[in-house]
Amino acid sequence: MVVVRLSLKQRYGLLVCFTIAGLIAYQFTRRGPEVRRMSRVEGLRANSSRFSLEGEPFRILGGSIHYFRVPRAYWEDRLLKMRACGLNTLTTYVPWNLHEPERGVFNFQDQLDLEAYLHLAASLGLWVILRPGPYICAEWDLGGLPSWLLRDKNMKMRTTYPGFTDAVNSFFDQLITRVVPHQYSKGGPIIAVQVENEYGSYAKDTEYMPFIKEALLSRGITELLLTSDNQEGLKLGGVQGALETINFQKLNPDGIKYLDGIQPQKPKMVMEYWSGWFDLWGGLHHVFTPEEMLAVVSEILKLDMSINLYMFHGGTNFGFMSGAFAVGTPAPKPMVTSYDYDAPLSEAGDYTTKYHLLRNLFSHYHTKPLPEVPSLQERKAYQPVVIQQHLSLWDSLHFTDKPFKSERPVNMENLPVNNNNGQSYGYTLYETTITRGGTLSSKNNIRDRALVFVDRHFVGVLDYKMQELALLDGKGERTLSLLVENCGRVNYGKTLDEQRKGLVGDIELNKKPLRDFIIHSLDIKPGFVNRVKSSGHWKSMRQQLAFPGFFQAKLHVEGKPRDTFIRLPGWSKGVVFINGRNLGRYWSIGPQQTLYVPGPWLHKGTNQVVVFEEQEADGKIQFASSPDYGMTVDVQ
Repeated sequence: MVVVRLSLKQRYGLLVCFTIAGLIAYQFTRRGPEVRRMSRVEGLRANSSRFSLEGEPFRILGGSIHYFRVPRAYWEDRLLKMRACGLNTLTTYVPWNLHEPERGVFNFQDQLDLEAYLHLAASLGLWVILRPGPYICAEWDLGGLPSWLLRDKNMKMRTTYPGFTDAVNSFFDQLITRVVPHQYSKGGPIIAVQVENEYGSYAKDTEYMPFIKEALLSRGITELLLTSDNQEGLKLGGVQGALETINFQKLNPDGIKYLDGIQPQKPKMVMEYWSGWFDLWGGLHHVFTPEEMLAVVSEILKLDMSINLYMFHGGTNFGFMSGAFAVGTPAPKPMVTSYDYDAPLSEAGDYTTKYHLLRNLFSHYHTKPLPEVPSLQERKAYQPVVIQQHLSLWDSLHFTDKPFKSERPVNMENLPVNNNNGQSYGYTLYETTITRGGTLSSKNNIRDRALVFVDRHFVGVLDYKMQELALLDGKGERTLSLLVENCGRVNYGKTLDEQRKGLVGDIELNKKPLRDFIIHSLDIKPGFVNRVKSSGHWKSMRQQLAFPGFFQAKLHVEGKPRDTFIRLPGWSKGVVFINGRNLGRYWSIGPQQTLYVPGPWLHKGTNQVVVFEEQEADGKIQFASSPDYGMTVDVQ
């Protein structure tokens, strides 16, 4: 073997050649042009008190937009608006539970085409900070972790428990392979990658963060590594070789000082500057005043820090994907469908006062004029549509998978459905036979909320607050049914391993555990909705309505479909589907009173609207051109 030794100058020349070759390869293999023509020699570095890119001082002006919360047809619109606001960096999480809905089954297509999103960012001149998890928090069901992990009764998530690390390795084999070609050094937009997420607030295993870091490095991640924590979490959330960053909303001089103390002569960054806040069902809509936000962002920039606005544009928790909040509360509180977040760009992509204030501020940190602000999408309040047909839940059961018989209750994750991955979301119906009335007690084993029926007649609700119901005596054998809803798994805190849903233990009648259940999985996936929609079992609205039930209407659209919002006054609680797509949950207790309907999800002509309603229906569905998020309260 002949060994050729190159001088330092020759090696540097080869590095430049390889880097430029990589940039050219990226331009021609990633389906479109890369806007930035600079040579790639030295990526983002944190070797002094300021970041550098290609050896030149660089300030990250970032914003979070999650591709999985924004209709793909609007990705470009939202990113153009980000650029026009003066931001230079896009930040996004990666939701494991969407990309691997069943163990070993991966989806990186259509709405989940992360590579297309990264390429779009590059083509628009945005850098990217990628936050691949595996845990993401994000007010997302189980913090993005797939529910099938919970089939293992010993599961210890976010630790080096082998059942968890094996699953992470399998996922990262798929994810990181796709991400690596989009790194800065290969001509792509990714300038930094975050190691896990706010681990200092969990901190159950000192070997876990080094494991995640190595899982990234060993699969080819070469860009700058970061971690992200609140002030308290900084004490335990870091990992050697990764730059620590801080999260806050109100200016936190003590946190900044602490960060400076543990990382002297390093760049300081607010990875999550919370531009607003999330909402919980039964609460109020949180707002954070534009003036207060601007004052804090201005101060952060004066301190020569980098910043990422979380969120810049929140989007929507479509489907059943919203999480739940369980910090300082006796029971989890589910999050609403909208993720508007009171962010600078609204849920539907509208400019806000915050946007205009930030654009003016950020313009002072650019040497060239900012791009023109893109025009807004038109919206329309369509005429109300009348419900034409209804179908009771009971009549829809034969469109579900074969029911499961079990002596004891089985939580939804451990049901033998979805190729033995269990049920992730939606409702589960538990039925058994009773021969007498008395006191029905949940023993606090209902997760999260159950409608209770005797012989299909509604008798009450059991949840965290209401744990007992009186059942009247009746003749002979009767069917007791509990329709249990998973209202959303907790996404933050130390109870992630306890997020199994459905019936998680015994239900008692007169202090005697009930046995011999027939269990129906009602995850209401698109296939089920389409089977129900095309069935011949629908009844006209002139016949007596039965609840819970499905209600069908047709929305006729003339001309180009426009964004709109659905309003359901007179309805109680349920889920809305348009053309088979799950728009998310609605609940009359608010605060949210409208559901966002993206125009690209409609089509010219007839659109099918199906509503699953639990208890009460008006005869029509109304539309609005602007959202109603309910009464507001200032973020405390």
